[in-house]
Amino acid sequence: MANIKLCCMWSMGLRILLLALSPWEAYSAELSGHDIMEKNFYAGKVPHLLNESTMTLTNEKGQQRVRKMRSASILQANGIDTKLLIRFLFPGDVQGTGYLQVQHYQSDDDMWIYLPALKKVRRLVANNKRDSFVGSDFSYGDILLPVVDTYRHQLLRREMIDGEECYVVESTPANEQIKKDYGYSKWVVWVRTSNFMEKKAEYYDGSGRLLKTQVVPAVKEVDTKGHKWWALRREVINHQTGHRTELAFDLLDASQSVPDDFFTTRYLEREK
Repeated sequence: MANIKLCCMWSMGLRILLLALSPWEAYSAELSGHDIMEKNFYAGKVPHLLNESTMTLTNEKGQQRVRKMRSASILQANGIDTKLLIRFLFPGDVQGTGYLQVQHYQSDDDMWIYLPALKKVRRLVANNKRDSFVGSDFSYGDILLPVVDTYRHQLLRREMIDGEECYVVESTPANEQIKKDYGYSKWVVWVRTSNFMEKKAEYYDGSGRLLKTQVVPAVKEVDTKGHKWWALRREVINHQTGHRTELAFDLLDASQSVPDDFFTTRYLEREK
C-alpha cells in the first residue's frame, strides 16, 4: 500500500513539473542546436535556381562600388550537395569573372575561379575559404552553408528580432583544421522559428573577437511545393575594417531546370 501511495505521489509531482515548464522549455527538449542548424541547412536547398543580384560594396569613408551578377545552382542527386556557378556582369573590371563551387558533404568542396585577365581557371584550396570573395565582406566559405557536421552546435536561447522569433545557436568548428580553413573561432546565428532561415549571424575571428555581422532582413519561399526559401537581401559589415557589403537579389527563378554540364570548368571559361 505504501508503494502505491509513493508511486502516485511521484506521478503527481512529475505532472506538476511538466505543467510548470514553459512551452519554450518543453520544445527545446525536442530540438537541439544540431537539429535547428540541420533544418536551416535544408531550408535553402532549392532543387534548381536562377538569380540575378546586385552587390554594393561600401568602404569606411562611404564610397561605393556596385557589381551585377548572375548565378545558377542545382541540388545534386543526394539531396545534400549543391553545384553553384556565379558570373559577374558589371562593371568592366570584373566582367566575365566566374566562380564555380561543387559541394561534397564527405570531403572538401571543389572550388574554381575564372579571371578574364589571365584567361584561365584557378583552382582554390580548402584554406581559401577564409579569403574575401572578390573583394566583398563575404568569404568563399560563406557562399554556401557548410554541411552541418562541420561545426558543433549549441542552442543558447530564443529571442525576438524585429518581431520575428528566432533560435539563437552558437556554432564552433568541429576541429582545428576547420577553424584554420574558415577562419572563425565560432559563429552565432539567429534562426527564424517560422521557416528556419537565418535572420542574423555574428562571426568571430581566430582570436575570439567579433569580426563581422550579417543580417538577412527578408526571405522568400521560392519553392512552395518543397517549402524552400531564399534570402531577398543579405547585409554584412566588417567591424574591424568598417567595410560593408549588401547583396540584393533582383530576380529569383526556381521554375527552370539547369543542365548539369553548365557546372563545369569548361563552361566557366566562356565569360558569358
